[in-house]
Amino acid sequence: MEHPLFPYRLAGALRREWRLRHLSDARYGFLFDPAPENEWVSLACATTGYDQQSDRVLSLCALRVCGNRVVSSDRLELLLRPDGPVPADALRRHRLREQDLAQGLPATKAAEALLHFVGSRPLLGYYLEFDIALLEPVVKPLIGIGLPQEAVEVSALYYDWRLRQLPPYQQDGVHIDLRYASMLQALGLPERESPDPLDRAVLTALAFIKLRELATG
Repeated sequence: MEHPLFPYRLAGALRREWRLRHLSDARYGFLFDPAPENEWVSLACATTGYDQQSDRVLSLCALRVCGNRVVSSDRLELLLRPDGPVPADALRRHRLREQDLAQGLPATKAAEALLHFVGSRPLLGYYLEFDIALLEPVVKPLIGIGLPQEAVEVSALYYDWRLRQLPPYQQDGVHIDLRYASMLQALGLPERESPDPLDRAVLTALAFIKLRELATG
């Protein structure tokens, strides 16, 4: 009998093969090496807005998670030099200054730094799909593809945990509050009024570790 996870594993293998074939720079083949066991990279970005088509990444933080430890000392923080005007509300929201962004890295250098830091480790984040989508224009010109690493969506882990707390008859059609602050509160983690990418990467990593413990405990 076919294992129920087989179709998903096959799809993942096919995606990996497609990305490897479309990798435009063989020097980045290490992105497809086996990932170190029990290691992830928590990723968070500050962006000009929330539109995947038109907004851009202003800054990012990536930090390593090893087992049940957040290794905040082993992190990468980058400012990206914008290729056009940055809305004033985005600068205020992220507490950034135009003169600081002007000293940021060009997209190619930022992509190089991020790819070498992450390597083949799985990425984890909260609504990670959005950050990955906005990073594609930064990464794709360098290697021909977007970020190829496995993506772990912490909001999905949180949803599954909250759903398991309900009796079966209440699970169908239930609304679960997936706001970031609601998750932090439910997990007993500290809240930040306007978390910067470092704060968000650390808190998301802590949420990931706690949800893994709750799933196995």
